[in-house]
Amino acid sequence: MKSNPVYKRETTVRSRSLRMPLIIFAFNGILALTALLNMYQTVAQVRTTSMIQYSTFLDLYAFVATLEFLLLMFIMPALTSGSISGERERQTLELLFTTKMSPNDIIMGKLFSAVEQLLILVASSLPIVLLTFVYGSVDFRDLGLLLICFTIVAFYAGGIGILFSSLLRRSTFSNVCTYGVLLFIVVGTYMLNIFLLNMDQIYISNMVLQPGMERPMADTGMAVWALLFNPVATFAEILGNQVSGGASIISIRSFFGSNTGSVLLKYWIPISLAVQSVVSFVIIRCAVYCLNPVKNEKK
Repeated sequence: MKSNPVYKRETTVRSRSLRMPLIIFAFNGILALTALLNMYQTVAQVRTTSMIQYSTFLDLYAFVATLEFLLLMFIMPALTSGSISGERERQTLELLFTTKMSPNDIIMGKLFSAVEQLLILVASSLPIVLLTFVYGSVDFRDLGLLLICFTIVAFYAGGIGILFSSLLRRSTFSNVCTYGVLLFIVVGTYMLNIFLLNMDQIYISNMVLQPGMERPMADTGMAVWALLFNPVATFAEILGNQVSGGASIISIRSFFGSNTGSVLLKYWIPISLAVQSVVSFVIIRCAVYCLNPVKNEKK
């Protein structure tokens, strides 16, 4: 990306601004304050009871990881959904087309610049996250899996934003469509499974069982596959395995019913990460195609 003019311009403008250093300072200041309060609480508890609650350090890790994930989910689309449409509004997109840069260069330059901003925030918070390593609550494998999840989510959410930015001429419409699609992916797929699970539970409760038959467990059938596209469900499973021993706020296992030995459930995290990676690639390629001036001229 060093040879990409769009990427170089975006990073140069950002490095000359005070906004990014202030954001990093404020973000890490909040995390550091939370970590110090957590450590103070632990020390005070040791003085009182002579016991250490290691779960408090896991709570700190979960808080920092969740805050960073929400940052990626909500800020990343805002950075990309107005990147191309903003160029149209400023009437500078046509100037970019007169250069030797291809639509792929423009899209990738804008996308990687936005992803870099948030990954810098994530990387800057690593010293605070690594406080939990002192007490052995998580290891480098857990941290590596979390960083992979963050990177994929950044491209996933950013790709959706830049796709609508390429399709629509106004940044306002692009923002609305981007967050609408993300809301459907996150909330819609989960609520669909909740609805189907409740309907199946009602059906099972009304079943007339023969003597010796056991009442089956409710499940959502093929609808659980829709959660593979849900980045929140994937993050909840990762954090649940690392912090809660497999329990998470968004419990995927409840949607499988009696099929707890399913291969999909066993390898849910790598499969969902792979699916979201493929979807991100397809979305980005669609954005490049929609930005192609030759295609628009033919229309």
